[in-house]
Amino acid sequence: MVAAGWASLGAVDGLTGLAYAMAYANKEKTIVSPERHVKLFKNGRNQAVRIPREFELPGEDAIMRKEGNRLIIEPAGPKSLLAVLATLAPLAEEFPPIPDPAPDPVEQ
Repeated sequence: MVAAGWASLGAVDGLTGLAYAMAYANKEKTIVSPERHVKLFKNGRNQAVRIPREFELPGEDAIMRKEGNRLIIEPAGPKSLLAVLATLAPLAEEFPPIPDPAPDPVEQ
């Protein structure tokens, strides 16, 4: 997760905002990276910011929300169960055959 533009929003001082953002990005361990000053620009009618390489998010989609004066951007999760399954490595073990006996006859 990246908190973009916090310095220009006046919401956070220095590394505090980055630590806050990175703590959400990696819940197992907190990674604090140096902050970067970024320029905001217009892309058509939208305001945009280029995300520096060290803050690059995985995937092609992201979720953005506002928490107070902070702008939070985080990677979007997979869209479907098939997308999740496609990311898994194939299993390298053989499974035993499963018996499939004929059903018992139904009395009418």
